[in-house]
Amino acid sequence: LLLLVLWTLTAPARPGPGEEGDGGWQRRGAAPAAAAAAEEERCTVERRADLSYAEFVQHYAFSRPVILQGLTDNSRFRALCSRKRLLASFGDNVIRLSTANTYSYQKVDLLFQEYVEQLHPQDPTSLGNNTLYFFGDNNFTEWASLFRHYVPPPFGLLGTTPAYSFGIAGTGSGVPFHWHGPGFSEVIYGRKRWFLYPPEKTPEFHPNKTTLAWLQDTYPALAPSARPLECTIQAGEVLYFPDRWWHATLNLDTSVFISTFLS
Repeated sequence: LLLLVLWTLTAPARPGPGEEGDGGWQRRGAAPAAAAAAEEERCTVERRADLSYAEFVQHYAFSRPVILQGLTDNSRFRALCSRKRLLASFGDNVIRLSTANTYSYQKVDLLFQEYVEQLHPQDPTSLGNNTLYFFGDNNFTEWASLFRHYVPPPFGLLGTTPAYSFGIAGTGSGVPFHWHGPGFSEVIYGRKRWFLYPPEKTPEFHPNKTTLAWLQDTYPALAPSARPLECTIQAGEVLYFPDRWWHATLNLDTSVFISTFLS
């Protein structure tokens, strides 16, 4: 089981007004990262609401990303992922955090409640080694009561085993470019912007700079032919990324999300 929680430290965040609509995760007065919002409408990843497994294997599984819509109903899981319910169920759990750069070495232990209360929008000048996230350091049994309610995408790949990675991240946070095996990523609350390159096209990036810094400093100078595939994944949508595709993420809101890695 892989569990992922991105974080940065500041004064405690206040829950937003829409417990049902946003799960209580949005801060009052918080705005999406300006640079990200400017490009939010640009989407070069295909969306499919009626995709069959045969079409998935033939056109996407080994060749290109795709956004899946309406294939599963995770309304129960979404309700359990509200800020109030997660704090009630897991607030006293100790989570292990790692640095949010391409190479994650530094580790910090923290109570889940402390992490949630200290979520805040990402400072564009922060480096990845000063931003911490929780990834793959918890026992499955600690979160089993939550994950048993998640309905994963109905597609798999021969010879792979699914592993979940759960995340909560503040506005403007994200993970810089990296790659690994194939998988799915579903947004439960908020919005998450993705940038993707095929394996043979290594992106131009600094492994210790945040995605927000890359978007502000590097992205505007890219030639059209050098731009990545990109799109904003909305709550309830699932992005599939093929094996070894480079990808970076940027949370446009405080976001709750879960990935299913096929390894």
